[in-house]
Amino acid sequence: MSHREVVVLSVGGVRFVTRPSTLQQFPESRLARMLNDEDQEFKLVNGEFFVDRDGTLFSYIMDFLRTLRVSLPTDFSDYQRLQREAEFYGLYPLADLLSQEHLLKPRPEILEVRFSLQEMQAFFRIFGSCSTTVGTLAEQIAVFTGQQSGQSWNNPFPSQKPLVPLPLERPSHHDMVFQCGTDYSAGDQFVARYVSIKPDNRKLINGTNVLGLLLDTLLKDGFRLISTRTVSSEEKVECYSFERMQRPAGLTVMVNQTPGSSGLAPAKRSQVQKGK
Repeated sequence: MSHREVVVLSVGGVRFVTRPSTLQQFPESRLARMLNDEDQEFKLVNGEFFVDRDGTLFSYIMDFLRTLRVSLPTDFSDYQRLQREAEFYGLYPLADLLSQEHLLKPRPEILEVRFSLQEMQAFFRIFGSCSTTVGTLAEQIAVFTGQQSGQSWNNPFPSQKPLVPLPLERPSHHDMVFQCGTDYSAGDQFVARYVSIKPDNRKLINGTNVLGLLLDTLLKDGFRLISTRTVSSEEKVECYSFERMQRPAGLTVMVNQTPGSSGLAPAKRSQVQKGK
């Protein structure tokens, strides 16, 4: 059977089409032996191998055979059932990875926005549990400074005078600090700070408008607002807490350079048999 260009499997009524080389990634597995008619559990019916097992879970097994990587949806919960399926097919390296359930489960990612409005200035501090997310958000946020006359400091659109970009303050990899509004005055001139958040191209000076755009950006990025609270009523500091499920990095099994071989399978099989 292994000389076929494609192999068709019907697992619990779900049809899969793949290459023989994919099923032969682990030669000692039952799927590899199936191609040589060495396992009677798999019945050949009308040119298709019929397997009376869970077809939905088998889709994750096929994904593993194609990528040698375990990457599961954030809402996946059937770790033990999938591990049993992997053991049934003799894919012990996969079963070994699934036993490390704590590494495969998604973890909550927390992001906190602190907002303070003081007269004509608004101050922002963003802290996140994931430094990569904070870094990505820092690339979206830009601060510009320029002069405005006293008559138009609260104009939502900047004057025609050129604006100078300012770097964001990054106290650590997990947080950033910036502000908007006016810093100080010199005669009838105000030094103003504008904030822009990609993909929105507007440059906003009003702190409330910037806060609304920032919260909307986070919601569109998959975060959900879990709480709001006043940190300091005297300093008018508000805190907005967000959460989203962070998908873990998939676990990968390394195979030997020889195609279709793995030194992990025999060792794991021995352990499983001893546990029976």
